[in-house]
Amino acid sequence: MEYRLMGRTGVEVSPMALGCMMFGDRTTPEDSYAIIDRALDAGINLLDTSNSYGRGRSEEVTGDALKRNGRRDQVILATKYYIRIGEGPNMMGSSRRFIIEQCEKSLRRLKTDYIDLYQQHRPNPNTPIDETLRALDDLVTSGKVRYIGTSTFAAWQVMEALWTSDRQRLNRFVTEQPPYNIFERRIERELIPMAQTYGLAVLPWSPLAAGLLSGKYGHGKAPHPDEARYARWPGNPLEKARWVQPVYDAVEKLAALAEAKGCTLSQFALAWVMGQPGVTSAIIGPRTMEQLEDNLKALEVSITDEDRKAVDRIVPRGGMVVPYYEAEFGPHPHRI
Repeated sequence: MEYRLMGRTGVEVSPMALGCMMFGDRTTPEDSYAIIDRALDAGINLLDTSNSYGRGRSEEVTGDALKRNGRRDQVILATKYYIRIGEGPNMMGSSRRFIIEQCEKSLRRLKTDYIDLYQQHRPNPNTPIDETLRALDDLVTSGKVRYIGTSTFAAWQVMEALWTSDRQRLNRFVTEQPPYNIFERRIERELIPMAQTYGLAVLPWSPLAAGLLSGKYGHGKAPHPDEARYARWPGNPLEKARWVQPVYDAVEKLAALAEAKGCTLSQFALAWVMGQPGVTSAIIGPRTMEQLEDNLKALEVSITDEDRKAVDRIVPRGGMVVPYYEAEFGPHPHRI
């Protein structure tokens, strides 16, 4: 396994990270333990979860797995806060109250006394970034969190945070976790160049476009509700809206490229993301051991310059076929 620096931290992470969203939900605890053990045996050392996955169940199962195998010290353990986790006006967000409370709960569920990477799951126009950064800085100073990061932030939002950290002498964000795959390349316009310039690690989520690039679907064949990973999410209509004709057309062309290389479409798509400039570690989200084994083989696929040019002809640089940015990026009206 060839490891990469996680931004300016000096920490080295695998080019493929294990996303734990399915664990304790669609994937049973026992199967989850086996998947985590296999991923660690393969050299993956970055595990990513969230307090919102299964209302904390993913964190519990992930913590149980690391306690069982005794390999917590070998892992860069990442989790998140922000998404709503209960009723009431203060059960989500990026206020000091919510961040401190959720960090303590995540530590207990993960059965650890520190979180390697604590990330804000989405930008929040309702809370000034200095409020958020001061709370996170206190967590880092206390030793409960090692590093802090963001997820699905626009480039200007990351820059606002970096400017605030510099001006107020607070710990800065060191990672950004954006949606990035062959069908959604808009981060190449500003986010990737910004991250490369200021030394942020980029940890793409949904490198297989939530199954669009899995190779299982062709013309007129959308996922069955029982197998689609987002089928039971409230946002499911958004997922369904992504199964449009341009996707099917692009899948056919990409499948031909993968076949020519002797790999599956999912392996080709993962290898492409991991090989893109500025990318640190692509987050996979296997539900089964079979899916994990398929994903791991992407580490053996070499993407050439000709392959990249062929992909660019199907989806131009900085372009998209279907959108994956769904967060609120505008400033709150009361902050203008």
